[in-house]
Amino acid sequence: MERFQIILIAVYTACLLYMTIFSLIQLGLLKEFRKKRKDNKPLPPLTSEDPHPMVTIQLPLFNEMFVVERLIDNIMKINYPKDKLEIQVLDDSTDDSVQLAINKVNHYKNLGYNIKHIHRTDRSGYKAGALKEGMKHAEGEFIAIFDADFLPEPDFLIKAMPYFHNDKIGVVQTRWEHLNEDYSLLTKLQAFQLNVHFTVEQAGRCAAGHFLQFNGTAGIWRRTAIDEAGGWHSDTLTEDLDLSYRAQLKGWKIQYVEDIICPAELPAEIYGLKSQQFRWMKGGAENTRKLLPTILKADLPASIKFHSAMHLMASGIFFIILWVGILSVPVLWAMDDLGLKATFMGFCLLGTLAVMSVFYEANVMMCWKEKGVTNRFWKFVMLFPLFMAVSMGFSLHNSIAVIQGYWGKKSSFVRTPKMNILNVQDKLKSNQYVIQKIDLTLIAEALFFCYFVFAIGLGVYLEYFAFMLFHILLLTGFGINFFYSLRHLSLK
Repeated sequence: MERFQIILIAVYTACLLYMTIFSLIQLGLLKEFRKKRKDNKPLPPLTSEDPHPMVTIQLPLFNEMFVVERLIDNIMKINYPKDKLEIQVLDDSTDDSVQLAINKVNHYKNLGYNIKHIHRTDRSGYKAGALKEGMKHAEGEFIAIFDADFLPEPDFLIKAMPYFHNDKIGVVQTRWEHLNEDYSLLTKLQAFQLNVHFTVEQAGRCAAGHFLQFNGTAGIWRRTAIDEAGGWHSDTLTEDLDLSYRAQLKGWKIQYVEDIICPAELPAEIYGLKSQQFRWMKGGAENTRKLLPTILKADLPASIKFHSAMHLMASGIFFIILWVGILSVPVLWAMDDLGLKATFMGFCLLGTLAVMSVFYEANVMMCWKEKGVTNRFWKFVMLFPLFMAVSMGFSLHNSIAVIQGYWGKKSSFVRTPKMNILNVQDKLKSNQYVIQKIDLTLIAEALFFCYFVFAIGLGVYLEYFAFMLFHILLLTGFGINFFYSLRHLSLK
């Protein structure tokens, strides 16, 4: 029994060590981000005297009834010469969105705009298939892509296109902003995490010369880069990450431009958020399986290989978090039985401090500039522990996605519903787009909530409090997850 307890504690410690290393890598990106921010000098936008290459804007759609008209109206405001701009509405819809899109396209076509409605009925390849179909008809030397909930500013192209003066740049990716960040706790926590990705992670990787990714929207591709990389593939759920890495393996660079922002709508209900998380997590694992062997064999510096591997495998951190949570209860019992103190696990505090530093910099220093420093600080103090808790609460759901991705189990592309929810006055709509179901995963999440109630009770009973805060966070995370899942069941 003692041998089993020691092995259990060793496995648990190894998991904590991996999480700490993962967090310290984020801290390294923060260092590179600060360096880039210090030296950052945005390129001047195009002027009327500058050459304006032909640009095709692709708008992939699938059943976007609530936002399709808003999207097309917004895109038509982009400041770029009419004769150098083509708009493709790549519409795979099966509902009234089709007619709404056709009406808008015809309206702007009559005003002299080069805009086309391309409708597919089979939806083969999902978003990748739609983009690939659009490429067959595209006139542009450059391809800009915007998902249905994105609203680029009118100066988007004239600010972004100068970065292509560098012939090695195959992609310009811009920063996402959030139209409905303050709508609810869920949207605040999503923005809290995405702000890290779109400041520290993307800018840090770019500054360090590591591989980074096109985020599927709010960016521009050089058409030659798409062609040389082999075009869009639909064998993973994150076709954007896949093409990004294949292009960089061909020698193309991705330029991340933090100063150009593109607002978008965050999922306002938990089932839409879960479908998005599932797609991102599973797609990351699928791309790890597909691309990692090629990267490791490629003639690349060891640092790029290492950071690429950690980037591709990032979704696997949820699997580690889940096992740390599950094992923490028997480890609590084992350590109490062996009379061990948890002080030797203190190294994991380094990881917590690293993550805290990254999130503080991204949110308080970079993205929350509308309020004073004191207000931003207390907002961070409130949101950071809630974010940690909810991330833990998503560990089971996301782990299932990761396991399926590594296992090779295929699933359909479930797009995230867009509801045109922009502020607290808007109400979640009851409609056919809402994704919701009581499944085994939801039941398992409820059982995990009970499991960590037991864990807290066991800690109190044994008077062993080293894991108490961790178990409270896990209890809170699974509880919030289950609460919103039940609350949003009434929407349909």
